[in-house]
Amino acid sequence: MKRLNGGYTSYFNIRNNRSGALFQGRFKSVHVDSNEYLLYLSAYINKNYVVHQLGGSTPKLVGSWSSWEEYGSDPLKRAGICEKSMILEQFKDISTYKKFVDDVVDNIATRRQEEKVIAHLVIE
Repeated sequence: MKRLNGGYTSYFNIRNNRSGALFQGRFKSVHVDSNEYLLYLSAYINKNYVVHQLGGSTPKLVGSWSSWEEYGSDPLKRAGICEKSMILEQFKDISTYKKFVDDVVDNIATRRQEEKVIAHLVIE
């Protein structure tokens, strides 16, 4: 990660006539220790742009930059860089996986809203 970030930072700085760090803080990794967590991460990563409400009125455009385009299309299509079989083989079909992903995103949104309400109540 250090080499990747360093190379990209150099490229970005030269291209934009600037200097300094682009990314702040250390890269953090978490051990995926269960299949349930693997599936959750797959959903989160694929629809990260929805979870973080990126793209404003054009979330589809932002979504086209994510791995969701690979997962959401024909599962037998091998275009792209993702190894999808480990995830998709666990679902009856692509529509079942899409529903799972949407449910995970909805649960994350609900939990975040509840956390905001609780934080507001604690402050009061």
